[in-house]
Amino acid sequence: MTTVAIVCKPNREELKQLLPELIAWLRKHNYDVMLDREGAAYTGTAPSVDRSELPSHSPGLVIVLGGDGTLLAAARIFATVGTPILSVNLGFLGFLTEVRLADLYATLENWCDGCHSLDERAMLNAVLWREGAEHSSFEALNEIVVSKGDIARMGEFAVELDGRSVARFRADGVIVSTPTGSTAYTLAANGPILTPDVDAMVVTPICPHLLTLRPIVVPGSASLIVRVEGVPNVALLTIDGQLGVELRRGDEVRCCRSNHTVKLVRLGDSGFFDVLRSKLSWGEM
Repeated sequence: MTTVAIVCKPNREELKQLLPELIAWLRKHNYDVMLDREGAAYTGTAPSVDRSELPSHSPGLVIVLGGDGTLLAAARIFATVGTPILSVNLGFLGFLTEVRLADLYATLENWCDGCHSLDERAMLNAVLWREGAEHSSFEALNEIVVSKGDIARMGEFAVELDGRSVARFRADGVIVSTPTGSTAYTLAANGPILTPDVDAMVVTPICPHLLTLRPIVVPGSASLIVRVEGVPNVALLTIDGQLGVELRRGDEVRCCRSNHTVKLVRLGDSGFFDVLRSKLSWGEM
């Protein structure tokens, strides 16, 4: 019997009613159900484990009930095992979580009937090097950010591409994003929008001191290094806006395309530009 894992956004009152109904529907259609601990806070009708342990139960599908942030957290966990993710929007913007709550059961019916496609999204691998040795590594669906801390003074950063110096500059930080992440923090920092199927990464300075320093699109196969050369107080490495590590002067963050991808369940051909128009009012008069 196929297991369905359910990942939940915390502090959503509608889940008190929704989760028991969803679990009953899945069991009626011969699926086992496993919840994360956040879901267990709403109902005791299904077993639960820590979110990081869900992949070990070999689910055939992951249902994310939340917003884009909940999806990003689930994506990093399940990318290593390639489990498809069906995301239901309970958040605000819902750029990645495109299924509306009202369409949940119709969408699941289509999934059961095999009427779906998988939208495969590239990820980033980021490795923090400190004093010539690997310190820690991370996977990101949207972006990695190297930035100065909370004091309103700029840091000094250097960027290398495939062993060649690109730039050394003063700024609030640097964003390295996937095409998926081009519509997130990178967009807010005046970076370009990439369609999800483009084999590329975007390097975007955050509030650089030079007006001529603009975002740059590099090949998806490139190897990037972002080096912290000077900070007024503290510098941070942030993964998808959710995980953070304090950086030191001289630290290097080495970025490249990950060996893993995120597989998002799509049940219609709404199109990337339809999402841009509906979520960001892009290209509308």
